[in-house]
Amino acid sequence: MASQVLGMWERLRVVPGGERVFSRAFTWRAPYFRSIRPRFVQVSPNYAALVLPKRRAVQNHIGTVHAIAVCNGLEAAMGALAEATTPRGKRWLPKGMEVNYLAKSTSDLTCSAETDPGAWSAGPDVPVKVKATRDDGTVVVEGTIHLWVTDRPAS
Repeated sequence: MASQVLGMWERLRVVPGGERVFSRAFTWRAPYFRSIRPRFVQVSPNYAALVLPKRRAVQNHIGTVHAIAVCNGLEAAMGALAEATTPRGKRWLPKGMEVNYLAKSTSDLTCSAETDPGAWSAGPDVPVKVKATRDDGTVVVEGTIHLWVTDRPAS
């Protein structure tokens, strides 16, 4: 499965509109992410990033991007990273998320996820560092999503 997501990204990112097609396909497979309308900008082993547009549907009462919408973007980035990185014969499940809210989310956000390549062989706990950054470079949310990586059951 990991190679399917990475392969699709690599095929589509080089064609006009390919990032948009990939982003829609990703949210088709994981419909909950449609609510934030992510636009993936990078998917590779150990790193993924997407843009979460600031629009009315994801804003809170003070006009900033709602904290849970940001967490949704971080989880989408983590999911793309996990699909692109998980070793063959393994599967992943998120088991926890710790985040710190550092500043107001007053613009579109770039949500990114990153892992240390060695963490995947050390498992079963794989920490994924996540952060959301405003257009001006200010980090608004940062944290860790912990994955549980285990052997895929025999078919």
